[in-house]
Amino acid sequence: MAAKKIIISCAITGAIHTPSMSPYLPITPAEIAQSAIEAAQAGAAILHLHARDPKTGRPASDPEVFNQFLPVIRDSTDAVINLTTGGGLTMTVEERLAAPLRFKPEMCSLNMGSMNFAIFPLAERPIQWKHDWEQPYLRGTKDFIFRNTCEDIERIIELLGKGHGTRFEHECYDVGHLYNLAHFVDRKLIEPPFLVQTIFGIMGGIGADWENLAFMKRTADRLFGDAYEWSVLAAGRYQMPFSTEAAMRGGHVRVGLEDSLYIERGKLSISNAEQVTKIKSIIESLGHEVASPAEARQLLKLKGADQIGF
Repeated sequence: MAAKKIIISCAITGAIHTPSMSPYLPITPAEIAQSAIEAAQAGAAILHLHARDPKTGRPASDPEVFNQFLPVIRDSTDAVINLTTGGGLTMTVEERLAAPLRFKPEMCSLNMGSMNFAIFPLAERPIQWKHDWEQPYLRGTKDFIFRNTCEDIERIIELLGKGHGTRFEHECYDVGHLYNLAHFVDRKLIEPPFLVQTIFGIMGGIGADWENLAFMKRTADRLFGDAYEWSVLAAGRYQMPFSTEAAMRGGHVRVGLEDSLYIERGKLSISNAEQVTKIKSIIESLGHEVASPAEARQLLKLKGADQIGF
């Protein structure tokens, strides 16, 4: 396979892991900014960003919290800033959209279907919990549906995509999500080139099996042909193996502490930059090149950092 420019996305903090799980998880705006900048310096072209309450570490939707780190990251790196529309699992759609609508980023994540986003087994880990919200937050996902209806998806596309020129990281946790995306592509509400983030290993979504990775890729190829860019993320211990397999197949990759707290079996990752550095080394050892932010913008036809709202 000829050398290809591979985009590394880095998900800095997310809304799954809680502060007690790792001392290295960025919590405060200053920590999120520093970790994001370091990840960009290590080779991440896209930074996927959530916010957290600076005191408790709970996922936050307040645009004022985002505003404490977004300008710092913008002024310190040329990486593409990608804001979540998934937010935290207990947030309403309105809360999830508050920051993206205010800041009008080049990219946002967009979950392509409702699902049983089940992280309740994490609550039973033998951890000394720092905050009283953590275990109830995790356990609550046992009786929880992460809402992303067709109406929700269409609304987000209309408000952010049509309204502000934002393009999306289309998060597909199962094969049905690919068909949901195909529906919007067929209606020309989503236009190529678009980024399909196939996700493996979240309970409630497709499992982290090699056959599933190949099946999701074949299905996306059949539905979208050459109209899309393919990326892979896998949760926990599957992160690096699946990213490596994606790179071997010429796909893009996503790493970061949102997706895995570990750098190898039994060893916590000390930073997002550590994960980026590792996958960059793997990509280059395979004979591929890592895409710069400018090259990622060109591949995905992004509007440019001069048109964001912060």
